[in-house]
Amino acid sequence: MSTTMTYAASIAAAPVIREPLHAPVAQLVRGGVVEGVHYGSVVVLAADGSVDLQIGDIEAAFYPRSALKPVQAVAMLRAGLPLDGELLSLAAASHSGEERHLAGTRRILELAGVTEDDLRNVPDLPYDPVVRDAWIREVRLPSRLAQNCSGKHAAMLMTARLNGWSLDDYLDPGHPLQQAIAEIVEDLTGQAIAQVTVDGCGAPLFSVSLHGLARAAARITTAPAGTPEARVADAMREHAEMASGSGRDVAALMRAVPGLLTKDGFEGVQMAALPDGRAVAVKIADGADRARGPVAAAALARAGVAPALLAEFGSVPVLGGGAVVGGLRPARVLDPLSG
Repeated sequence: MSTTMTYAASIAAAPVIREPLHAPVAQLVRGGVVEGVHYGSVVVLAADGSVDLQIGDIEAAFYPRSALKPVQAVAMLRAGLPLDGELLSLAAASHSGEERHLAGTRRILELAGVTEDDLRNVPDLPYDPVVRDAWIREVRLPSRLAQNCSGKHAAMLMTARLNGWSLDDYLDPGHPLQQAIAEIVEDLTGQAIAQVTVDGCGAPLFSVSLHGLARAAARITTAPAGTPEARVADAMREHAEMASGSGRDVAALMRAVPGLLTKDGFEGVQMAALPDGRAVAVKIADGADRARGPVAAAALARAGVAPALLAEFGSVPVLGGGAVVGGLRPARVLDPLSG
């Protein structure tokens, strides 16, 4: 794709595949005693793209999981996908399976002239536990529509249909759609892909570095108005609940911090970026979601976001007998007041 070729000269070699050298990033404290430690890696980029803070291993190859979905959405827009607003936000979503998400996915499929039967993601129950419990009570079965990546898959089908590409094999890494996505992953991260595997939903998953993920987040939020990158950022910020869910921390974080774009991913991954290019990326080594949010909030504080805006995201309470007896807190190295 011509846009990608513009940046080809700046694409670095693929990150090395190795056991990441993670470091302590969070502590679980109960009754004044450290009960557990979460390891991971964190990178904070300054507005000029330089590394302002790094903890652990930010250059090893890793899988961004669904934190890469905004990049995939940019690729689909560059390939002609005509979505905007809440439907574009849904195309970049790990949605909760609420009715708004199901209705939006049906609308994308309708616009594409295809049906739910054309989806190739795995059937699942809704991601949100409250919505999932309601489905179980109503004896509703897992479906491809309810699976949290269905918006992305519907958008992939629409992109393939508009380009005259085959539909049955749209998840094959060799398919023109996935090749186009891979090119944009390399463009926005600034590095070659280290490895390709299969994500939980069945789509190809591209391995880059944590540093590369943060670069991609910054590229998306600093792009000129009207570009595919800016369209994705605007859609996700303006329709945060479509990109996640009404009760999700990433939606609340985008509402709390003006101009912030953020996306989470399974196995303890999160990226976030501000319109001036400041960006962070987080990977929790053990995949614990409870550590992801507080560590990402602390990283954003280190990037200069006012701590008052991040107060509700900075810790997770630890309960004992129904009362709060401690909490999960970021490591001191992430505390903007500690140094």
